[in-house]
Amino acid sequence: MSDKTYLEWPFFEPRHAALEQALDAWAAQHLAQHHEADVDAACRRLVRQLGEGGWLRHAVGAEGQAIDTRAICLIRETLARHNGLADFAFAMQGLGSGAISLFGSAANRDDYLPRVASGEAIAAFALSEPQAGSDVAAMQCAAVRDGDHYVLNGEKTWISNGGIADFYVVFARTGEAPGARGISAFVVDAGTPGFEIAERIQVIAPHPLARLVFKDCRVPAAKRLGEAGQGFKVAMATLDVFRTSVAAAALGFARRALDEALAHATRRKMFGQMLSDFQLTQAKLADMATGIDGAALLTYRAAWQRDQGRKVTKEAAMAKLHATETAQQVIDAALQMFGGLGVVSEQPVERLYREIRALRIYEGATEVQQLIIARELLREANPKEQ
Repeated sequence: MSDKTYLEWPFFEPRHAALEQALDAWAAQHLAQHHEADVDAACRRLVRQLGEGGWLRHAVGAEGQAIDTRAICLIRETLARHNGLADFAFAMQGLGSGAISLFGSAANRDDYLPRVASGEAIAAFALSEPQAGSDVAAMQCAAVRDGDHYVLNGEKTWISNGGIADFYVVFARTGEAPGARGISAFVVDAGTPGFEIAERIQVIAPHPLARLVFKDCRVPAAKRLGEAGQGFKVAMATLDVFRTSVAAAALGFARRALDEALAHATRRKMFGQMLSDFQLTQAKLADMATGIDGAALLTYRAAWQRDQGRKVTKEAAMAKLHATETAQQVIDAALQMFGGLGVVSEQPVERLYREIRALRIYEGATEVQQLIIARELLREANPKEQ
């Protein structure tokens, strides 16, 4: 049983603790962790379950109502502790529809968001390209205005939910200005002529991932999100909502790893005593617990600040960097305690070891977070130069 005393921290309100407790009970009943041979089918099932359970409505912003960042983080932490694929399914519904929540027209919000919240429609966020990941300004996918439509040409890669999504929020260069200022965002429905799934990508922690290709793909101008040339703003605003939740997912993985390590250390006999009796084991457990609490404080500080309407660029980057790096260390230490059993396929710690690795890369790699933090520190130190 993971430590829940953090729910008593002043970052939270009583409703947050109630939310976590309800989801924890639901997840224990519905999210038994087992090997999924068909990952696409598993994701579709999980999205449907999360929608039917009412959890996806927290990931989708209603008109005039801001997304509760602390709720998003608590949900991701809890789901990640139970089932990594369920966390992925929840997160992508939020990230994939976030730009519509923030910048979509009333018609687009009415069309897509209720279906995302119910689990009827699967969402995807298509920003990265082969030569444009962290460097968004290097984007090559282009959209040219043609009457009441835009014509898209180019490709996207590393797109989560690629191949199973019902719609994709796609970012393309529209040329209003050089660099990141000349990008726009569009909703592209699966099955639109000229849009195809060019390649499915297999990764160490299986989930739907694909390379997308657009060839003279016509998209109604009414499905542009925000003004022309606002795409970078749309992308960054969407990521700003959900970046802190990546740290929360890492927390969930780390807490599960600590739980597994504690259980194993207190029942594994070695040299006439329990593994937990060794001071080396005790020191490692202490480091794991301390790292988790430090990451949790950074994560929920950033979530609380965002819910207060504050800018959290630096704080979210700190949380994402520290929580994901700490979770990698915690999980590695847990696996080491298990010895050979730790690398047996589909054992909990082996699965966690695969699941955590991508979190140090997506939505801004650790090195990018370091650059963001340093940039914000320098701005604060030299306000007259801004």
